[in-house]
Amino acid sequence: QALASDCGPLALISPWYDFDFTDYYAGEMGSPLYRRVLVFERLIEQEHLVRIKVKTNQIEQAFAVQGARQVNLDPGYLLLERFVLATGKNFSHRIYLGQGIYADLTLVFQDGRYQALPWTYPDYASPQLRDFLLQARQRYRRDLKAADCGDVS
Repeated sequence: QALASDCGPLALISPWYDFDFTDYYAGEMGSPLYRRVLVFERLIEQEHLVRIKVKTNQIEQAFAVQGARQVNLDPGYLLLERFVLATGKNFSHRIYLGQGIYADLTLVFQDGRYQALPWTYPDYASPQLRDFLLQARQRYRRDLKAADCGDVS
């Protein structure tokens, strides 16, 4: 509900996935951990990623218990050619967007699927998550065609 109030209604919801690729969050959130991907109906402009990441950081803090986060929200956007996440962590391949937020090129679309890059986190490189993103991409293509946005190959 906290996300939907700002981002609008959901279009797709992934199954729950085990988040067992790292124990990075276990100290703060406990274990076992699970992940889920939400796709919203409303399309966004790419430049809104900073505002959305600031908002999700606020939501994380609102649900924190004694300073420990209970949720980790990683907003991003999916385009026909790539999947980009917002992060507060700098790294060599990340582009600074402002307000302490960086864009992380996480996956690229090649040969009919989203491909991992050398720096892609293992959970985003997993076949299950990339298969779900293909479903989201198909919906996005339909939305673009319905909006008559030109070439959507």
